[in-house]
Amino acid sequence: MRNFRLLLVDDDQDILKILKDNLELDGYRVITSSSGKEALSLFEKEEIDLIVLDLMLPDMDGIQVCRAVRTRSHIPIIMLTAKDGLTDKVLGLESGADDYLIKPFDYLELEARIKACLRRTRPFFPTKEVLKQAHIQLDPNTRTVVVNTRQITLTRKEFDILMLLMENAGRVLEREWIKKELWPEEKLYRWSRTIDVHIQHLRAKLEENPDQPRYIVTVPGVGYMFSLPDPNGH
Repeated sequence: MRNFRLLLVDDDQDILKILKDNLELDGYRVITSSSGKEALSLFEKEEIDLIVLDLMLPDMDGIQVCRAVRTRSHIPIIMLTAKDGLTDKVLGLESGADDYLIKPFDYLELEARIKACLRRTRPFFPTKEVLKQAHIQLDPNTRTVVVNTRQITLTRKEFDILMLLMENAGRVLEREWIKKELWPEEKLYRWSRTIDVHIQHLRAKLEENPDQPRYIVTVPGVGYMFSLPDPNGH
């Protein structure tokens, strides 16, 4: 159970520091946040394996954060609270939390629950086939992308969009279809050009000349396509 990346969310800086220090000593990679909105932003940008989430946060409560995460991911969430009420526990679990821990708690108990959650969820992520198109190799299991021999760093959504395009290489994907696949509950993006922005970022990282893309091509008025390599090498 090493090298998993955890997101700790609590507005108590002392608790964050203590948990972060202990978890890093046990081999975890740890990111911290003291607010719900910041936590969701970090979740969107980083590769997170498990979230430890406090119920009481200054801007939005843990229930709201948990529900927002659940619209996009099934990663384990352990809810923390200073309340010992049955209602809070039920709300936490019904919002999508996998486990529940009442403050104050022993660190060893939290670590045991983290390990248990990770063990339970790993079987739900079977090994997937590595995608190879042209000079790009995408590994869904390690979420890594290599162009020629160079590994590049992508955000969560950039990776998801690239994987969707490579899985459907040679097919034109409409913008709205991509949005529904990757943001099924996000009305925020309904009228935005978020797909176009992500595509621009992908091209900047993948293409030798982003202004004349070789891999991710635009189909005017429709959407995007991952272009299959020319069998004649042209």
